[in-house]
Amino acid sequence: MHKRKKRLRLSAVLAVSALTAGGLATLPFTALADTSQNGPDASRQQDFSTAAARYHVPLDVLLGLAYQESGWQSHGELPSTDGGFGPMHLTDVTPAMMAGNDAGAAGRSDLAALAANPALHTLQAAAELTGLSPETLRSDPAANIRGGAALLASYQKELTGGTPADAAQWYGAVARYSQSTQKQAAVRFADRVFATIRDGATGGTDDGGRVRLAAAPSVRPATAQVDRLHLKAASATAADIECPASVDCSFVPGSAAGGQVSNRPANGIRIDTIVIHDLESTYQAGINTLADPKNAASTHYVMRSSDGAVTQMVPTKDIAFQAGNYSSNLHSIGIEHEGYAAQGATWYTEAQYEATADLVKYLAGRFGIPLDRQHILGHDNVAGPNSSLVSGMHWDPGNGWDWDHFMRLLGRPLGGPHATPSIGSVVTIDPPFADNVQTVNVCPADDPTGATPVCTDKEQASNFVYLRTAPDATAPLFADQAIHPTGTGTDRINDWGSTAQSGQQFVVADVQDDWTAIWFSGAKVWFHNPGGENTRTAYGVKIIKPSGTSPVAVYGSSYPDKSEYPAGLGASTQAPLSMYTVPAGQAYVATQPPAATDDYFTSGAVVIGAKKMYTVQYNHRVALLYADDVTATTATHHWEDGGN
Repeated sequence: MHKRKKRLRLSAVLAVSALTAGGLATLPFTALADTSQNGPDASRQQDFSTAAARYHVPLDVLLGLAYQESGWQSHGELPSTDGGFGPMHLTDVTPAMMAGNDAGAAGRSDLAALAANPALHTLQAAAELTGLSPETLRSDPAANIRGGAALLASYQKELTGGTPADAAQWYGAVARYSQSTQKQAAVRFADRVFATIRDGATGGTDDGGRVRLAAAPSVRPATAQVDRLHLKAASATAADIECPASVDCSFVPGSAAGGQVSNRPANGIRIDTIVIHDLESTYQAGINTLADPKNAASTHYVMRSSDGAVTQMVPTKDIAFQAGNYSSNLHSIGIEHEGYAAQGATWYTEAQYEATADLVKYLAGRFGIPLDRQHILGHDNVAGPNSSLVSGMHWDPGNGWDWDHFMRLLGRPLGGPHATPSIGSVVTIDPPFADNVQTVNVCPADDPTGATPVCTDKEQASNFVYLRTAPDATAPLFADQAIHPTGTGTDRINDWGSTAQSGQQFVVADVQDDWTAIWFSGAKVWFHNPGGENTRTAYGVKIIKPSGTSPVAVYGSSYPDKSEYPAGLGASTQAPLSMYTVPAGQAYVATQPPAATDDYFTSGAVVIGAKKMYTVQYNHRVALLYADDVTATTATHHWEDGGN
C-alpha cells in the first residue's frame, strides 16, 4: 500500500549532498590515491575491474559513468521507478510502467508506442552484445556492469574504430550512453561523468561494499567528439524561457521520453491547471534526473529551495509527464520544488514560495487559469487514472506545504467567514497552518534523506484535518477505499485517504457539537471544527449531486467515446473507478466548469468529444463525473436536501 512517493533516482549529486543548519551543503568528492581495495567488501569494485578489462574500457571511465547513473547501487532485482536496472542503469521500460508512472497513460491506445523509445531499452541492446539474458542483466549486478561496459565499448568502436586506453578519448561514447538525441543534454551528461573522473569519488554500495574512483585531475576529454554523433540542437534554448522578470530563470531541456511535443493551447488543448510537486531530491539532482534521456518523466519547471531560482525544462506548449495521469498532464503545467515531503515544512523556504507565486501568477495570466485551489493542485490532489493505480498515486508536496500562505502570496487568500457550518452549506477547509500541529507517522520508505531510520511519530505544522468515522477523537480514521479496502485509516504521512486539505471544498453533511461532517469519498466523515475554526463558509460554488436515484460512476480520466475517434487513430479507453461512486443523497463541489472530453496524439491530432465531464473535489483527490449524470446548483447559504 505505501509506495515510495517519487520516481527520481539517486544521482551522484544527491549521493553527496547533506543538510546543514543553514540549508543545503554539497560535500566534495573524496579523491583517493588509487582504486585498489582488499577484503570481503571488494566484490563490486572487482566487478567493475573485470568488466573494464573484458571490453577494454578504461576503468575510471566505467566507474565515473556508473557513479552518475546509479551511485554504484544495484537497486536489487527491481528497476528504479524510471525503468533502469542495476549499477549501469540499463533501461527496459514496459507499457505497464508507462501506464502507471508519471505519464499516467493507462487506457491509451498509443501506450506501446510511448514505451518503444530506444532510449528506454538499453538493457535489450546490452543483452545482444553480451549474450546474457535480459533476466540476468536485470538481477545480477556483475552481469549488469558487464552489459554496460559492452554497450559503452560498442559506442566507442562505432565512433573511433577502437577502444583506446586514454580515458579522454571516450567523451563521445559517454555522451552517446546518455541516449540523448539532443546535443545539449548529451554534453551535460558527459561533462558530469568527466567531472567525476577528474575529482574522484568513493561510496558504499547496497551489498555492504565500497567502491573507489581515484582522482584524475589531468584528464582533458576530447569534447569535439560529440559533433560526430550528429545530434540536433535543443528544441528550446535560453531565448525561449517562459518566466516572469522577477525570478532568476534558466533553461535545461528535459527528457524527450518524458513528454510530448504539442502546441497547447493553440491546438485546442486547454491549459487549466497548475500542479505543485516536490522532487524528493536536491535541486541539481532533480534537474540531472529529469534531463536524463532515459527518464520517462519530466516537468515544466524546477524551483530551488535556497533562493527560489528556477529552471524551466519543458516549454509550456508541450505536455510533460509529471502528474501520473495523462488527462491531467494534457491540461496542466507541472512545477517541481527542491525538497522532501517527509521533512514537513523544512525545505519550503520563503524565497521558494515567493518565486513560485510569481511564476504561478505569470502562468495564470498567460493562460487564463483562475488563481484558486481548484485550479492550483498539489500532486497529491490529482486523480488516479484507473482503479489499479489510485492507491499508488504520489502524495507530494505533503502536509508541510502551507497552502494558506501560498494563496495569500498569489493575492487570492482563502475567503469566507470562520463560522459554525450549517447542514447543506459548503465549507473551505482552512486550518491555521502554524497552529495546526498534527501527529504523523514517518517510516524509512517515506524519507529518502535517510534521516528516519525507523518508523517515528512526528508532530508537524500541517495543512490538513484528520477525518474520522464518527464525531469523536477516539473514532477510527476514515479508510480510503483504494488504500484500505478493509480496516481503518492510519496517520502514516503518505496515507492521504484520511485527510482533507487546506483550500479543498466540501458539502456539509451533518453538524454535532464541535464536529463537522462532510460528504467525502462516497461516505460521511467527521472532523473537529469548534466554532468553524478549521473552515470558511464558501458561496457561489457549484454543487453537484446525482440526477437520479442510482449512484453515479466516478472516473479518473476524460477521454472521448471510441466512436468519436477518426479512422486511423486508436481510441483511448476508460472505465469507472471501481471503488468509488457518488450515492444518491450526497453532494460534492465542482472544481471547474464541465469540459469536453478530449485526447491528443503526437501526430498533432486532437480529438474533442461531444460529452462533458465535471471535475469535483471527491476526496483528498479530484475526480471526474459525466455532466449528464448529475445536476448542478449554486451554493448560496446552504444546499437543501432531506436526505441528511
